[in-house]
Amino acid sequence: MKKISYSKDVDALLVELSEEPIAYAEEDGQVILHYSANEKLVLVEILDFRRFMSEEAVSALLAS
Repeated sequence: MKKISYSKDVDALLVELSEEPIAYAEEDGQVILHYSANEKLVLVEILDFRRFMSEEAVSALLAS
């Protein structure tokens, strides 16, 4: 795993798995999966993240 970040502006958790360029994305509810041209999963985006997690869990994740 390359990087985990949280965007307060859009309340989204971003899990970067690779630095490959994103070619396309598939959305399934609150989760968007971003893939490279060779169908490798590059980024996972979880929208409305605070709706799924407690404040304690968010704080702990952001502190690590």
